Amino acid sequence: MLKIYNSLTREKQDFVPINPGNVRMYVCGMTVYDYCHLGHARVLVVFDMVQRWLKASGLKVTYVRNITDIDDKIIKRAVENNETIGALTDRFIGFMNEDATALGVEKPSFEPRATEYVPQMLSLIGQLEENGLAYKATDGDVNYSVRKFPGYGKLSGKSLDDLRAGERVEVGVDSAKQDPLDFVLWKHAKEGEPFWTSPWGNGRPGWHIECSAMSSELLGKHFDIHGGGQDLQFPHHENEIAQSEGAHCCTFVNYWMHNGFVRVDDEKMSKSLGNFFTIREVLKKYDAEVVRFFILRAHYRSPLNYSDVHLDDARQALTRLYTALKAVPPSDPAALPDWDEAHGQRFRLALDDDFNTPEAMAVLFDLAGEVNRARDLALANQLKALAGVLGLLDRDPAGFLQAGSGGADELAPEAIEAMIAARAAAKKGRDFAEADRIRAELTAAGVVLEDSAQGTTWRRA
Repeated sequence: MLKIYNSLTREKQDFVPINPGNVRMYVCGMTVYDYCHLGHARVLVVFDMVQRWLKASGLKVTYVRNITDIDDKIIKRAVENNETIGALTDRFIGFMNEDATALGVEKPSFEPRATEYVPQMLSLIGQLEENGLAYKATDGDVNYSVRKFPGYGKLSGKSLDDLRAGERVEVGVDSAKQDPLDFVLWKHAKEGEPFWTSPWGNGRPGWHIECSAMSSELLGKHFDIHGGGQDLQFPHHENEIAQSEGAHCCTFVNYWMHNGFVRVDDEKMSKSLGNFFTIREVLKKYDAEVVRFFILRAHYRSPLNYSDVHLDDARQALTRLYTALKAVPPSDPAALPDWDEAHGQRFRLALDDDFNTPEAMAVLFDLAGEVNRARDLALANQLKALAGVLGLLDRDPAGFLQAGSGGADELAPEAIEAMIAARAAAKKGRDFAEADRIRAELTAAGVVLEDSAQGTTWRRA
């Protein structure tokens, strides 16, 4: 049975869908005013992997990943560019979709834009006001009264007293609020900014209310999984709980999932440190499948440390898998995994353990080693099928080995060793034509083989 680490309970729990056989999942998406960065890449790839595994487990998945297309940063950037907000957001939504496609990310079931759900946001704010949890402040904003919601802090583990003590750092002091911890639901219109009409005057929605409205409209008041980056756990997801449960008077989400931070050379990624990379910048240097592989080799809850060394290592490791498939081409590229086979059983156990992709990857490498040694077609089919569950190894091996590994002159040591093993297996099976072909390929890549009674060694020409 699948177990998921629930950020709310801080433990792994058996995953039991609310409606048997059906999973409803919401993930906080991008604020579209700039190119997507590596942190966005991790969210895209991680939750794509999650929904793929849920489907592979026989579940029907309704996956919603929203788009924030109205926000202070968006307004500021549009003004700087002297363009409309619609033109700005449409352009960067297009770039985001291009990045996602390159990374092998499947389209979600729904990709709602915040501006399309303002009526639902107004309805939700009205319900909060009726329930005594929202009030109009003296500056015209409508705020949420945090202290009137008994469960506030249950996701982040933060107490109201601790938050109050650190309010100048955590939240900031605003004299128009009844309590400094209160957060905005509806922002009153400022001159020159876009606005919508509402019972509280012209204005626009606050960030937190957007996700509460879109998720409840598309998935219902109570659904299975809510995901996002670790940085969203507080205050965004905490505030979503307060809004949704405060308005609907029922449990909002059963399982909360948060992926870990991305670090660059063991430092937090930030523009101020000059170590901030967009997906597009990385893809100029590395194959998109290598980047996807790099992200999935780490457990989703662990920090992900980006560096050229780690990406080069990921490229070499992925090359090793493709080399096995080139040596023994799968007979059925569309074959489904054999879950009764030993590797299939281990792979399933790994992903059922809170989506343990590092262990699942280990199974793929064990399988690749057996393909190279035994030249077994069934195992090659299984390797491709299992990797396909993670969105990997879906290309022609020869094409990847030429392009994805960085070219023949950069053939990785792991790939060379795998090819030598495949050549030895071919010779043992008296397939001398195949053995000669592998030697010729290595020679073309600048690798010299030296055979002896002790085995085969290699060196670069």
